Amino acid sequence: MSGPTPPDQALFETDLKAPEFRCGELEGRWRHVSTSWPHSIIAVSAPERPGGPKEFGFRFELSGYRQALPIGQPWDIDANAPLPAARWPTGRSIVPSVFRPCWKQGQCLYLPCDRMALEGHDNWKHEHPSRLWQSARGIVCYLEQVYELLNEGDYSGVVGS
Repeated sequence: MSGPTPPDQALFETDLKAPEFRCGELEGRWRHVSTSWPHSIIAVSAPERPGGPKEFGFRFELSGYRQALPIGQPWDIDANAPLPAARWPTGRSIVPSVFRPCWKQGQCLYLPCDRMALEGHDNWKHEHPSRLWQSARGIVCYLEQVYELLNEGDYSGVVGS
């Protein structure tokens, strides 16, 4: 028998049902794959590129959600394991500056809305205010940034293609 749902998990489950998240799903920008608290796997769509997939999976560590920032790790949905470095998204300049498989052992994205990435980057609070975590918006705040990166002209496919 399980106890009551923890408050952070309840908030996340509410956010999955919220109009902003559902609109992203209906528009094909992302889809919720699974949740095994405190982790959730969400796939974010990407345009067709040589050797690139139609979507990239991300495993989010969500303990303390919404007050604590998520940690988003590129994820192989089929293998249920971290995405191999050769299959990470790449591009000309912006995409590879965020998707850095050698940084922090590939455990997160180099984004101001990521808990692990924000550590030690106090300057980001002033340099990238629009990229910071917005707890009132929840996971959509992170997903929109990833979707934007994958769907702009800089994205060119995967590292190993």
